[in-house]
Amino acid sequence: MSSVNDHNTLHYYFEQEMPSESEPEAGRSVGFSGPLGGKKRSVRLKDATAAAAAADDGNNYVEITLDVRDDAVAIQSVHSAGADPEAALLARGLERRSSNVVAKLKQVGQEFRRLASSPSSSSSFVSGPRRNMAQLDRTKSSTAQAIKGLQFVTKNVASEGWPEVDRRFNELAVDGMLLRSRFGKCIGMVGSEEFAGEVFDALARRRGITATVLTKEELREFWEQLSDQSFDARLQTFFDMVDKNADGRITEEEVREIIALSASANKLSSIQERVEEYTALIMEELDPNNLGYIELYNLELLLLQPPGQLPSTRLCASSNNMSQMLSQMLVPTKDRNPVRRCWRRISYFMEDNWKRVWVIALWLAICAGLFAWKFNQYRHRAVFQVMGYCVTTAKGGAETLKFNMALILLPVCRNTITWLRSKTKLGVVVPFNDNINFHKVTNLFKNLIFRPPEKGFPKLTMDEQVIAAGIVVGAALHVGAHLTCDFPRLLHCSDAEYEPLKPFFGDRRPPNYWWFVKGTEGWTGVAMLVLMAIAYVLAQPWFRRNRLSPTNPLRRLTGFNAFWYSHHLFVVVYALYIVHGYCLYLIKKWYKKTTWMYLAIPLALYACERLLRVFRSGYETVKILKVAVYPGNVLALHMSKPQGFRYRSGQYIVVNCAAVSPFEWHPFSITSAPGDDYISIHVRTRGDWTSQLRAVFSQVCQPAKSDQSGLLRADLVQGSIGPRMPKLLIDGPYGAPAQDYEHYDVLLLIGLGIGATPLISIVKDVLNNVRKDDDGGNGKKFMTQRAYFYWVTREEGSFEWFRGIMNEVAEKDEDGVIELHNHCTSVYEEGDARSALILMLQALHHAKNGVDIVSGTRVRTHFARPNWRTVFKRITLNHPGKRVGVFYCGDPLVIGELRRLSQDFSHRTTTKFVFHKENF
Repeated sequence: MSSVNDHNTLHYYFEQEMPSESEPEAGRSVGFSGPLGGKKRSVRLKDATAAAAAADDGNNYVEITLDVRDDAVAIQSVHSAGADPEAALLARGLERRSSNVVAKLKQVGQEFRRLASSPSSSSSFVSGPRRNMAQLDRTKSSTAQAIKGLQFVTKNVASEGWPEVDRRFNELAVDGMLLRSRFGKCIGMVGSEEFAGEVFDALARRRGITATVLTKEELREFWEQLSDQSFDARLQTFFDMVDKNADGRITEEEVREIIALSASANKLSSIQERVEEYTALIMEELDPNNLGYIELYNLELLLLQPPGQLPSTRLCASSNNMSQMLSQMLVPTKDRNPVRRCWRRISYFMEDNWKRVWVIALWLAICAGLFAWKFNQYRHRAVFQVMGYCVTTAKGGAETLKFNMALILLPVCRNTITWLRSKTKLGVVVPFNDNINFHKVTNLFKNLIFRPPEKGFPKLTMDEQVIAAGIVVGAALHVGAHLTCDFPRLLHCSDAEYEPLKPFFGDRRPPNYWWFVKGTEGWTGVAMLVLMAIAYVLAQPWFRRNRLSPTNPLRRLTGFNAFWYSHHLFVVVYALYIVHGYCLYLIKKWYKKTTWMYLAIPLALYACERLLRVFRSGYETVKILKVAVYPGNVLALHMSKPQGFRYRSGQYIVVNCAAVSPFEWHPFSITSAPGDDYISIHVRTRGDWTSQLRAVFSQVCQPAKSDQSGLLRADLVQGSIGPRMPKLLIDGPYGAPAQDYEHYDVLLLIGLGIGATPLISIVKDVLNNVRKDDDGGNGKKFMTQRAYFYWVTREEGSFEWFRGIMNEVAEKDEDGVIELHNHCTSVYEEGDARSALILMLQALHHAKNGVDIVSGTRVRTHFARPNWRTVFKRITLNHPGKRVGVFYCGDPLVIGELRRLSQDFSHRTTTKFVFHKENF
């Protein structure tokens, strides 16, 4: 292996003692290139300047024996064969050192350069041209992973090949020429036009092309170089892109430009703001002699260093073999017996959903029983002779409607649900986490999908949002039977047939439909249907989350305010329902009119809950301690904790701000831990109410100081008056799925964007409880012993939301109980040329300062989205036979994949994953 700088040429040779019959003659210097694994080899590094004098004086060198195994190297022995005192000093210094291959060889090279630059050896140097790039062995070790980087073409684009590029050329070219500005789009580098332009310039410089347009033949040549899988070719392209004047050297200014370009391509504004600092860091690393430039081989050495992995991110022993075994276990096998195949699917389904199944079965049984009871009752009434089975169907549907109109109030009685969840053992058999789902309206079994066995484990999901669906069915049966069958029969019956119905409809037979509509029974029914339809439409995500386009005329009627106010039309609906149920045609005695009987207890319970909120929110006043406005339109509020206010991590509170709306209450997850002396929430601006809340608090904030996080801040300093804060009322806490984390040995916490809020509190609480167990201060053993936290966000500014918490956990978690993973999806995945320099810079800065350049915390940031199957596989390998609680909060697009992976790994391995998701 050889190394050189442009002032003096110095060669190092590996002299290898081969244990075979083909051992070279003694004193012969041979280059070493081969895999870094296998048996131990004795290697001798020899100064090339002494080679000429070796025949006369064979002692002018240092012999170093290295023990090389896989990608690690240790110095076995170092001794000087000569009398040079500096060589002896070098031998003693190197004998105590050990590192990875690249760092060690670089370290040895620097020591030899220092010795060679002394007066005694300066005469040995001769000027020489720039040396060829070192051909390192890249067939094994983590270096083989590093050389997969610098990909200018993504896998998807590369798989499409030249034909797709040719097609795009024909679409984008003007008169057979492709403009530089369209080059990125043509080769599939979309969204990085500036970076693609620099790639264009680098390829053009090497070929002497000065024009800013390309022919198809030139584009084909560019494409072949960019899609070349040789690392040397990709490295040369990257070097040419940085070395704009093509002098073979990368100056400090060129390093500064490529850092700024890479930061811009990955939307990392924080790196752009500190580009001078990071330029100096790279020059310090690659130009230790302060020559003012770096060369290709320096860049190669840095690129071939794989990102450092913390011990907490490594797999357990023999992970490679176990990973192969696990992969084989997860390969689906096709059972040819259809009965066994069906039985396996049903058993898996019941194992995952037995709580939901028995609750829905009970609900269906009650509805069917009520329908059958009322249906049979009216078969023996006189009205049956005129209206027939139409009236029995209408009355059967009405009875189920009464039951479901009463039942739908129970899932939204939050205090009651929280008490039952926290204080009783009913949670073992009742799925309290699905309370909101039971309240919503969708089809009963919306997604019961069986995946073919050859495509993997069948995806079995059931959407149990059923009570409102029952209301829809009951109302359809009741209204439909009356309007299409009962009333027409009554209008067209004979006088003799009408005679028994005179006590109910009067002596004179109703003349037309209008007679039914204008009656109390009619107009109350129509009004209820209209109000419930309005509430249903405005509750849909497109309206509730204001997803309509700005030009849509209905946009002004959407948003959370519209949802909130329309949903509270239920007060009018229930009033009309009671009136409608009392003014019945066919029942005259009050004690036989059962509508009020169904509704009495649920309405009383719900009314008590609302009165409790009014009383408790007025009693539990809070003082705003700190306000911070963060990038990404996030508002952080720290409030004083009311006396006696107790909560568990994962729970939430509802907040009212009279300055925004005196009536609206909005739920937000608590981000502080139960042990903190304050309550904190993080609010992301999404709708009209949250936008106004942010605006109100921004008025009392000031720009943050240099040592503070956030864009705007307002802190209440002890003893000072401070700004006048808007008044906040809180109510709660209320139960949520995330609060069940204490029941699991291992936790997998996954938050997308602002969805990390309930999980941050869990992370802090796990750390506090584990430390309390270690100190012996807790009588009850805390069950959770390991937690993996994955936070995926699109914007780098999002990491400011919980920067303090992340640093606190990283600092205090001495036992490595919590494994933190930040993922920034705006940065291109590792291996992409657009993020290669960011990855290098990240590794250098983290190694030197212990701080990540993207998140600004001690937690290293990963690029692009996580591979969730790999995450589940690693946890399975690390925790065989354990119960893992998977808690997710964020965008619903990932829910299906996480639920399926939880099922796959639970059914095919000894590790059991239980999936939970937040409902808001």
